[in-house]
Amino acid sequence: LSPGLQVLSDAACDLHGDSVRAVLFYGSCLRTGNVHDGLADLYLLVDNYQSAFNSRILAFFNNLLPPNVFYLEVPYEGHVLRAKYAVLTLDDFIKGSEGWFHSYLWGRFSQKTGIIYAQDDFVIQQVHQALACAAKKFITQSLPRMQGPFNARDLWSKGLSLSYQTKLRNEDAQKAAEKLFDTDPDYYQALTSVVLESSTFDITVDDDAGTPDYHVDVSTHERRLNGIAWRIRTLQGKVLSVLRLLKGLFTFKGGIDYILWKIERHSGARIEVGPVLRRVPPVAVVVIFWRLYRQDAFR
Repeated sequence: LSPGLQVLSDAACDLHGDSVRAVLFYGSCLRTGNVHDGLADLYLLVDNYQSAFNSRILAFFNNLLPPNVFYLEVPYEGHVLRAKYAVLTLDDFIKGSEGWFHSYLWGRFSQKTGIIYAQDDFVIQQVHQALACAAKKFITQSLPRMQGPFNARDLWSKGLSLSYQTKLRNEDAQKAAEKLFDTDPDYYQALTSVVLESSTFDITVDDDAGTPDYHVDVSTHERRLNGIAWRIRTLQGKVLSVLRLLKGLFTFKGGIDYILWKIERHSGARIEVGPVLRRVPPVAVVVIFWRLYRQDAFR
């Protein structure tokens, strides 16, 4: 780990005391290895929400609609390091990685993930098991969408594209998915092979060309049900994304700025909010979302 990343992790842990069981690292900074020019994505896995916060309101919102998301800045060697970290109980992380209908967790943590800190070996085993379940869930839910021969890149591109479409994103989901796979194709190829070996689907493998090609035998009925499930996830995800953004307004300082940054990051739409609206956050949120809607910031 880079020293800067450890500093960010330690600062986040200090804010939540002895409740932290593990800290995970994922996203673009993990792929580039540079936490100095970007925004590091961290997940703090805690014992329970009551012990993680000194606020009943924060604990209530985190339990109602997990996770709570926070912004963190830490001075380090003359620079400012930045992170966005989410708080989730270890139990919710385990349940979400395997059992949640929506792909919010298993779509995210099927991707490459680092463990910065763990309380003990048992916690590490629990996290590893959850990450394995996330990869299996992701691939199992993506397989019925594949038609004809496909390789690991096709499978991950399709699955990640479907998962991205369940969020408020205005970028091309297919291109973003392909770009992510191409950052570490050997890793995703190896992971695919391991998961497919234990799959309950009837899968044919052709590795004559060096890179394995697959064919999955899925009934028309299963494909139809899977397609319906992904359409429901897309609708559900849009609603949950808006609710989480609104929750961010009340759960940490600078909530309006976080909402604006999040939307601009994924859509390119920029909205200016004056001092009058900032004094009345609920009204500001209504105005922000109306202006963003007019700019086609949501899909």
